[in-house]
Amino acid sequence: MVNPDEETVPGIEHPGSTGVIYCSDRAMANGFSYASSHEWANLGQGAPEVGHIPDAPPRPTSIPLPEDSLEYAPTTGVKALREAVAELYNQQYRQDKLSQYTYENVCIVPGGRAGLSRVAAVVGDVYCSYQIPDYTAYDQVLSAFKRLVPVPTALDAENKYKLDVEQIRKDIRTQGLEVVLASNPRNPTGQVIEGEDLKALVNTARESSATVILDEFYSWYMYPEDNESWGRSVSSAEFIDNVNQDPVVIVNGLTKNWRLPGWRVCWVLGPKNLITALSQSGSFLDGGANHPLQLAAIPLLDPQRVHLEKVALQKHFKHKRDHVLKRLEQLGLKVDVPPVATFYIWLNLERLPAPLNNGLTFFEELLKEKTIVIPGIFFDINPAHRRNLFHSPCHHFVRLSFGPPLEDLDKGLDAIGRVLRKAKKEGGQAFGHSYKKSVDGVHQLDQLV
Repeated sequence: MVNPDEETVPGIEHPGSTGVIYCSDRAMANGFSYASSHEWANLGQGAPEVGHIPDAPPRPTSIPLPEDSLEYAPTTGVKALREAVAELYNQQYRQDKLSQYTYENVCIVPGGRAGLSRVAAVVGDVYCSYQIPDYTAYDQVLSAFKRLVPVPTALDAENKYKLDVEQIRKDIRTQGLEVVLASNPRNPTGQVIEGEDLKALVNTARESSATVILDEFYSWYMYPEDNESWGRSVSSAEFIDNVNQDPVVIVNGLTKNWRLPGWRVCWVLGPKNLITALSQSGSFLDGGANHPLQLAAIPLLDPQRVHLEKVALQKHFKHKRDHVLKRLEQLGLKVDVPPVATFYIWLNLERLPAPLNNGLTFFEELLKEKTIVIPGIFFDINPAHRRNLFHSPCHHFVRLSFGPPLEDLDKGLDAIGRVLRKAKKEGGQAFGHSYKKSVDGVHQLDQLV
């Protein structure tokens, strides 16, 4: 199906939206607007709540604007912020290492997608491994940068969606992989590799000369079972031997951990020669991050403040996670693989009656109840629609976010309860129809399969 609204400019090909954007568009077709968002429960949002949480440092309320900050910032970022990022990683993960990060190992970028795009723009003609399910934006990155040849690997629910380092090592050897792209902690499953497993992945990169790109945006969202581990976070930086030789690239920023998604201040951490290349790709891709906000970010990276932020965040989000899991179980929706990290729940709907057991149908029915979730199919990364997704392992899933405030979570869980009660009372014939139409939505649904 051709959408006439996307065929008005000769030579322009629409890349398609991410799953979150598609779901927002469908929500708007059902009456959602940002002006009336308080009436809705957005359990689809990929951002944490941004207000004050108990025991956390005060939130930023003003931004200084020195005259120098009105100029362009360097495409690699303000030197003082780059130094602060390097010092934070050295303090958090590398106190016992001879090789230390410096500002030359840091590139400041205007958001995580911008960082990934800069990296993808400087990668040569290579096979790139990615996993299913994973972050939806990887689909667009792997589609837009044609020199990357995407090679998928499906993660196994029976193995708790754990990244299989041995399989990666084998694929590097037998398939000639040169780049591995992954989120860790993982969006959408809420799982993480750490300790010896993460060390093995870094060692694999070093020994096989394959570049590992790790999206570590959820590195603080760890939920310890004991009270001794509050404030612990995870990063591959802990296991890198030589910061200028080990081919490990880290993408992170203020978006999730500092709960400042609107600032668009993030970074790429890696060998010096990579940072030089990212400066060049940034000059034509995005031009660099906001100068005043880079300066305002510097005090937020103070290690003592960071520790307070981590502990407060982990306690608050663990409470929300446990609350949502308990309520889901009371609704008869026990989570097969509960999250140990991030603020996402990968919810299996297979035990529900058809057609409610399909993520897209479940999503549409919740829109009628003013609640947004993300259908699992969007996390089956399918660059350039190369694969037929009819038998996708993600069809029967949705991703729920416990990023919003607790009252919004309860509002969404109440809506799920109403849909389930309707299913019990009226059966499957009550679902799968009477959806509000949107041309854009029909077009993109057509692209899914």
